Amino acid sequence: MKKKIKFNIDELRFDNQGLIPAIIQDYKTNEVLMLAYMNKESLRRTIRIKKTCFWSRSRKEFWVKGQTSGNYQYVKAIYYDCDMDAVLIKVKQVGFACHTGNKSCFYRRIK
Repeated sequence: MKKKIKFNIDELRFDNQGLIPAIIQDYKTNEVLMLAYMNKESLRRTIRIKKTCFWSRSRKEFWVKGQTSGNYQYVKAIYYDCDMDAVLIKVKQVGFACHTGNKSCFYRRIK
């Protein structure tokens, strides 16, 4: 039986820009769908609205995945790693995760 640990967002290790990588994974298939970045507020919003909310490094603004495309990610579970410097978010993906129209952003393989 897994022991429940009380979560404190301030214990996560955000980088010097206040960001943490967020790996997004399909909750049924475990397929990695995408990688994006969150700050404390976007993680708080994700927890509150139960849809992924990220921090856009290029636009310097929050963005809820699917807000313009309709391809929402409904949060099923959130984990953090042993070093507390990355989060894994398991989601129910509606539509595709990648802006290219692919199911996953990881559709290209190095041969």
